[in-house]
Amino acid sequence: MSPSSRSGGRRAPVAQHSARDVRRTLGRMDGVDGVLLDIDGVLALSWRALPGAIETVHWLRSHRVPFRLLTNTTTHTRDALASRLREAGIAVESSEIITAVVGTTTYLRTHRAGARVYLLTDGDARDDMDGIRLVEDRADIVVIGGACDDFSYANINRVFRMLAGGAELVGMHRNLYWRTSDGLELDGGAYIAGLEEAASIRATICGKPSSAFFRAALDALGLPANRAAMVGDDVVNDVLGAQAIGIAGVLVKTGKYSADDAHMGAPDRVIDSIGDLPALLETP
Repeated sequence: MSPSSRSGGRRAPVAQHSARDVRRTLGRMDGVDGVLLDIDGVLALSWRALPGAIETVHWLRSHRVPFRLLTNTTTHTRDALASRLREAGIAVESSEIITAVVGTTTYLRTHRAGARVYLLTDGDARDDMDGIRLVEDRADIVVIGGACDDFSYANINRVFRMLAGGAELVGMHRNLYWRTSDGLELDGGAYIAGLEEAASIRATICGKPSSAFFRAALDALGLPANRAAMVGDDVVNDVLGAQAIGIAGVLVKTGKYSADDAHMGAPDRVIDSIGDLPALLETP
């Protein structure tokens, strides 16, 4: 997978906007001391830097604004993600990236230590899942990550049987679809939704929009929620997920953004691209 807007989440109910809501999409943001940035569709698309991404990361560093990259990407380890982003000209370190794989590993270590885990995901998440007991059958927990060709009928049916037999379902994220340079593609969240319905269970989600995932990111920033902003292209997973714990939500009109997103929530700000972020944060 390439960084490419893996960001389709469950759609929220349509919300009616007042004139005040519309005004919130304009002007500078006061009181924001640090930012969380989505990768896919915000900084990069298919491993190519989006307009303004390189300059914005440089601006954040030069102005000593703390930031972390908060992503539901499951294909690559943090080291690999940092390397690919640097190749695209975006200067970040692996320690500045928080992935859904890391969030899932933290959940399993904290709440399900020693459990037998069956993993179905794209890429190879094992390097960031050190200490997790991975098995091929008779699992206590099934973990679903990003979709890929391994999500065959045989494998999904195998997962269903484990769930029907009592296994717990854990999702690295709930993204329904994502965008590549070739267009939209289904993601793991679509399979999670089907498995939940078929097995009459509810998955535990460890990446965005999980509140625990956002709180871990705040801890990494060293800031309270009311001093941070989340910048993403997904109104559900990025904006509403952040706002649920008091983080300001900034929606960018790149990646998987569509005009319909304006009816799904009330972002604190809406910007055309990541290149507009510095102007949003600068003191008048």
